[in-house]
Amino acid sequence: MTGAGQRTDVLHARRTAPRARQWDVVLAVAAGGALGSIARYGLSLVVPHEPGQFPVATLLANIGGCLAIGVLMAVITEATAPHRLLRPFLGIGFLGGFTTLSTYVVETIDSVRTGHPVMAVSYLLGTVVACLLSVVLGLLVTRSALTRGRSAVGRR
Repeated sequence: MTGAGQRTDVLHARRTAPRARQWDVVLAVAAGGALGSIARYGLSLVVPHEPGQFPVATLLANIGGCLAIGVLMAVITEATAPHRLLRPFLGIGFLGGFTTLSTYVVETIDSVRTGHPVMAVSYLLGTVVACLLSVVLGLLVTRSALTRGRSAVGRR
């Protein structure tokens, strides 16, 4: 078959091929998100707090998740050919489910409502600063380690 019919088949293949490949990405994000959320819930059980107390578990989840995203991004950008589902599963899914903005906001509001406005502001600002520093630290330390590792391999 040549002509218009062949052209239509080619256009149809181009339009449908990317959609077919997206399902594995969606499933990777969903699976990672479910596991990350379960991990955060587990952390909240290990480090519980009552209303009005400092929310250590959420702070640890957000700082730890930000540190891990810095490490992950360094590994992915330095790797020669990372698996295409690595970032969706770990970065968007798992770490997206593990870290939490909504709980952070609710706990900040809860601190104000229970009469702890100084703690609320400290938590609000401290979390942002600590999380940004954690991403940078994870990125820089991992890149440095990867660079040293490549240098050591090159000297052999």
